[in-house]
Amino acid sequence: MQDTHISLAHGNGGRYMRELIEDLFARHLANPELDVTADAAQVTLDSDNILMTTDGFIVQPLEFPGGNIGSLAIHGTTNDLAVSGAIPKYLSLNAFIEEGMEIAALERIIKTLAETAAEIGVKVVCGDTKVVQRGEGGGLYLATTGIGTLNGHVLSMHNIQPGDSIIVSGPVGDHGIAVMLAREAFGLRGDIQSDAASVLELCLAAHKFPGLRFMRDPTRGGIATVCTELHRATGYGIRLQQQQLPIRDPVQSVCDMLGYDPMYLACEGRVVAVVDANEAEQVLEQWRSHEDGQQAAIIGHVDAGLNCVVMETEIGGERILEELEDDPLPRIC
Repeated sequence: MQDTHISLAHGNGGRYMRELIEDLFARHLANPELDVTADAAQVTLDSDNILMTTDGFIVQPLEFPGGNIGSLAIHGTTNDLAVSGAIPKYLSLNAFIEEGMEIAALERIIKTLAETAAEIGVKVVCGDTKVVQRGEGGGLYLATTGIGTLNGHVLSMHNIQPGDSIIVSGPVGDHGIAVMLAREAFGLRGDIQSDAASVLELCLAAHKFPGLRFMRDPTRGGIATVCTELHRATGYGIRLQQQQLPIRDPVQSVCDMLGYDPMYLACEGRVVAVVDANEAEQVLEQWRSHEDGQQAAIIGHVDAGLNCVVMETEIGGERILEELEDDPLPRIC
């Protein structure tokens, strides 16, 4: 394939499309289950308890400090399975490519996607490509479906009880700020890296504890959105302590300058867990023994006496965290 940029012919079902699939996608994603000549994939699963998820990714820019849309697609989909109690096994991949995209950039992204999948142990076994006209896309959109096998007990918001502790696995807001700085928005520059990463090992560690009630990765809308969802689903209030929330100084500085609230910023490699208070310290110890969980913290608890989500501030006040309405940083996942 000698072309340097995507043309509409790469999506017409003919030679150019075949060469793009065979020479780029299949070359990087090669595995025994991937047959680019077939319309369906045959896979083997070792459990009758199957979890399935689907997701779409439209991040801008496509490449950012700490990752790109390819690694983000793998992490985002497999993390949704992991926090739901599953071990990811297989993925489908749909690529919507804009006419004019540089093929070298597309190859970098798919190469990173394949490397990320291999690190987690998940296989891309089927997929599809479409090319849209110039100006009708953001360079590249990805859509994925993931399948995993249930590992351990079933997690649900309905398991949550008053007094349960709320734990986050690490600093929040890194991804949202890293993407914004990568756009050179507001004339700001920085070396903040996205937190995009697999949370599978953290989830497996938490699953050792019968008091684990629920887990969620705080992507769009951040921790505040997870907590408002918990409140709506359970009817219980959530009380958080600002001084316990792990936030890196550079992230907080950007938030202070621009008026962002880190509670609403997306994370792509963090877990929020609701755990029986009697086991919270043990879960925290387990997470802190992992490289990606060294700054894990207990940030609050479920409070049946509240009818909202409340943040206790560092100066002793309180503020209510409302459900997100506006999108302060679009196209982050």
